[in-house]
Amino acid sequence: MAAVTPLRLRLGALLWLLTLQFFVVEIVVQAQYELDYSRADDVISLLGSSVSPGHVLMNVSFVVQGVLVLAGLLLLRPALTGKGAQVATAMLAAAAIGVAVVGLFPLGDDDTWHRFGAFLYLAGSAIGLIGLAYAVRRRSEALGTFLALLGLVTTAMTVFYLTEVTGFLGEGGTERAAAYALPIGLAVAGIGLLRVAGRPVSDASTGRRAQREQERAERIRRARERDEALEAAAARTTPAEPAGAPAAEPAAGPADDGAADPADDFDPDDPWASPRRRRDG
Repeated sequence: MAAVTPLRLRLGALLWLLTLQFFVVEIVVQAQYELDYSRADDVISLLGSSVSPGHVLMNVSFVVQGVLVLAGLLLLRPALTGKGAQVATAMLAAAAIGVAVVGLFPLGDDDTWHRFGAFLYLAGSAIGLIGLAYAVRRRSEALGTFLALLGLVTTAMTVFYLTEVTGFLGEGGTERAAAYALPIGLAVAGIGLLRVAGRPVSDASTGRRAQREQERAERIRRARERDEALEAAAARTTPAEPAGAPAAEPAAGPADDGAADPADDFDPDDPWASPRRRRDG
């Protein structure tokens, strides 16, 4: 992680860790809410509407959340690698802008911009966490796996919320399942990047390619050694003849014992007869 100084790394991780402020502010504002408020049935934005006594604090928290996400991203961007870093940068920036828009245009004032900001935040959170997972998995497989699973859950909850398939979680519960994932994921990612700061980057594709090349080179080396061993064994079993040596003469046949040449025993009347039959006949 040579591209990121220790101070920059610690500051970026701290900013992402501070995104957990959202949960603290939400609890405080909900405690000030005079009407009945249900986390399962009521959406988060209702705490920032004019009917909420703590709407100013809630909306400030939304804007601060966007600043924390974006500032931490800018500081930690060099620590992210691969194409996942590009996806994470674009989508997390979109999520940061979206949550800031939610705070700048509270529910009930300008619902068009408010809903657009909420959509931008939820979609950016879901895809951004998956991109972030691939951007850090070269440094930590465990951290990448956690962020990927969190991103998949966020994606599913976002789809359910936008299509109003809230089920037993309720509208507010489904929205929270989708919205809470980003600050949790960023806090874990910031701490995780601090822990793996000195760990070398391992490119999975490059590693597999290098392993294949190494295996191929090993097979070639073994084949060469096998061929050399076979050639050496053949040289030991078949000694080379000295240069200029006369050609070996054919071995002498058995001594002529006076037996007649089989060609001389040929009988034109009985060509299939054996030499003994022809002699006896």
